[in-house]
Amino acid sequence: MVSLMTQAQGVTLEGTFNFRDTGGMPLRGGGTSASGVFYRSDALSELTPAGLAALSASPIGVVVDLRTDPERQMAPDRLPTDRPFRMVELPLLQGAVTGAAKQAGAAMTAGADPAKVAAAMQEALDAIPPLGDMYVQMLEGGAETFATLARLVAAATAQPPTAVVVHCTAGKDRTGVSTALVLDAAGVERDAVVADYASSQDHLAGPWADHMFGMVTKMGVTIDDKVRDLIAGTPASAIEQAFAWIDAQGGSAAYLRSGGLTDDELTALRARLAG
Repeated sequence: MVSLMTQAQGVTLEGTFNFRDTGGMPLRGGGTSASGVFYRSDALSELTPAGLAALSASPIGVVVDLRTDPERQMAPDRLPTDRPFRMVELPLLQGAVTGAAKQAGAAMTAGADPAKVAAAMQEALDAIPPLGDMYVQMLEGGAETFATLARLVAAATAQPPTAVVVHCTAGKDRTGVSTALVLDAAGVERDAVVADYASSQDHLAGPWADHMFGMVTKMGVTIDDKVRDLIAGTPASAIEQAFAWIDAQGGSAAYLRSGGLTDDELTALRARLAG
């Protein structure tokens, strides 16, 4: 798979496909969200030397990893060694589709029975609901996890670098839902949040998506619309379904409060992300 360089407000991470800053987005009260505070990405496991140097020079000091233990063990993050980073593991099982596909591909390469691997992969994909339903399931049990991420973004420390980057494997589902929640609670206009979520599909198109679709095709998995979305899609309708569920709970702020975020932390989150 060809390495790609993605850029976010002056920070370029060679070896990522779906990395970006959430700064510059319109706020409901006017102005734009602050740059250099909250980033989102796919996994940092393939950073090149140039990518490592760029990460070291960036304002990022906290790396939040939403992947499961098997995903992290298979592809651990590569981080610079010339300065410390705070690593926070907040595993979410729902949304680990691309990670599961990569694990299945690795098992096949390692000599596992291809037929058994393919059957297991197809069975797993068949059991996963469509994206919007999967996001609702994620939200139903993930309030504490999402509140912890919001708290980390809100908690500016005395010494830089203080920015937070959150990632999973593809940076589209677990990262997409968590980023959307934080931005919405912080006051970013909903349409802009939806557009940011939807843009992951374009970031992943090309070498990354081709590699993933080729991998599952070799397993005998049929690439229908559902599988295409699960692996590399971010249709606006999926995050809109998630927001409809969140709104029924009282909105993003109320949802994060249900996970333990305090009013003071919510105020701090909004202040930190205000441009």
